[in-house]
Amino acid sequence: MTAPSELERENARLREQLTAVTEVGIALSAEPDLRSLLATILRRARSLTRADAGSLYLVEGERRDRLRFVLAQNDSLAVPFVEMVLDVSSKTIVGHAARSREVINLEDAYRIPADAEFSFSAKFDESVGYRCKSMLVIPMIDHRDQVIGCLQLINKKPRADLVLESPAAAEEHVVPFDEADVRLMSSLASQSAVAIDKARLIEDLEQTFEGLVRASVVAIEARDPTTSGHSERVAAFSVALAKAVSEVGAGKFADVVFTDAQLKELRFASLLHDFGKVGVRENVLVKAKKLHPWDLEAVRLRFLAAIREREAALLRELVGQLCSAGRGVDPQPFVEAAERLIRGETEALRSMLEAVLEANEPKVLADGRDAELRHVHERRFTDLDGQPRPLLTSQEVENLCIPRGSLNREERLEIESHVAHTFRFLSQIPWTEDLADLPRIAGAHHEKLDGTGYPNGLTDAAIPPQAKIMAVADIYDALTAWDRPYKKAVPLPKALQILESEASRGKIEPQLVELFRERRIYEVVAPRA
Repeated sequence: MTAPSELERENARLREQLTAVTEVGIALSAEPDLRSLLATILRRARSLTRADAGSLYLVEGERRDRLRFVLAQNDSLAVPFVEMVLDVSSKTIVGHAARSREVINLEDAYRIPADAEFSFSAKFDESVGYRCKSMLVIPMIDHRDQVIGCLQLINKKPRADLVLESPAAAEEHVVPFDEADVRLMSSLASQSAVAIDKARLIEDLEQTFEGLVRASVVAIEARDPTTSGHSERVAAFSVALAKAVSEVGAGKFADVVFTDAQLKELRFASLLHDFGKVGVRENVLVKAKKLHPWDLEAVRLRFLAAIREREAALLRELVGQLCSAGRGVDPQPFVEAAERLIRGETEALRSMLEAVLEANEPKVLADGRDAELRHVHERRFTDLDGQPRPLLTSQEVENLCIPRGSLNREERLEIESHVAHTFRFLSQIPWTEDLADLPRIAGAHHEKLDGTGYPNGLTDAAIPPQAKIMAVADIYDALTAWDRPYKKAVPLPKALQILESEASRGKIEPQLVELFRERRIYEVVAPRA
């Protein structure tokens, strides 16, 4: 059998390299994560050239005058990686390559030509017992003709599995990088520059989106400061509970395993689940008691007017009595009688006002309190125009008679409308494929398994699993929130008991509540002081 000629061997090698470059190109285009991409670039470059070690540097800074040492690999030596920043200057080998845009191929880094602008420092080699010999540095230039970084390969070996156990082994076995390596790595560097640009763009877009989401949360919470931190906590609880569901793989959710992309989608949906509150009137959103502060102030002024009106009337009667009694009659009994009447009338009105103030609190209305409030409504005082007015208007009585909480029916419906607003607003955003279900998830977190939820009255099968998870997280945080002015925080045992009660009534998913308790999901967020 005839041995292959040099030309045939070269052709075979070129075909092998072309195949390798193609495979590398495919791998690079498929990797969106920047860190993973950099590791892939360096690993592939070393594999193609049989380089024992290598490093990657990325250009940064507004003036593009710095090189960040972002990655290092070494087959023969385990060295802790320390990220650092270098100036783009001609003093170092990598800095010179970035500055001059030229490939630097050194047969021996310890024997750099005397007329070279750059130099090599052997401090690293001396500190770790290594020997950098052959070195190839390729600037990575992107489609905008900008140097975005440098690929540095060190110590080409005759075979890939060779371990350079000592500086002497490097002296003996390391060979120079040849012209074929330069051409191959130049091609790889071009592909890498494009891939890095793309990964950076994706990373920048994700950071921008993350910033927009957080800005939206800040905007929501600025309108309702009492719920500050609620969205962040719900997101933390929801993601932790979703991970628990994936790990358990049993019961109703036996086939549910959330991917990283789905967990990210759930996190964003949780952060934005109250986004629709921007469409709710602020005075309804932050209403802490049954009457708005300005309504209560109007009531107080009416009572004050009624007290002063009654006092004036009684004083007029006293003057009339004294005038009728004539001279020589002791006025003291008349004055004392008037004072008793004024005091009695004032105390009666103040007692009515106290009943109003007590009813104004967002708690369960005491028995008989509604009748007492309607009695107050029947009391009249005279306004500045001389017209008789009730101490409480019909609307105020209706609000004060709210059996629980601070919202009347119309206000509660307006608050509930925030979920429909959330879905409508979020549906306007052209989400990526990975986040396509985000509006539907966020828009269903108030739905109940039995169809009594809102806004669409969905039942069990129609509610996304992520929305069921968020419902548990949302209810728990609302119960235990310590910063609501209209209610006290519910203790942990009581909050878990309420969740279990809701589950037993067919409102929320029992298995999720059980997981929430068993996996102590509530500990994901640090206890409030």
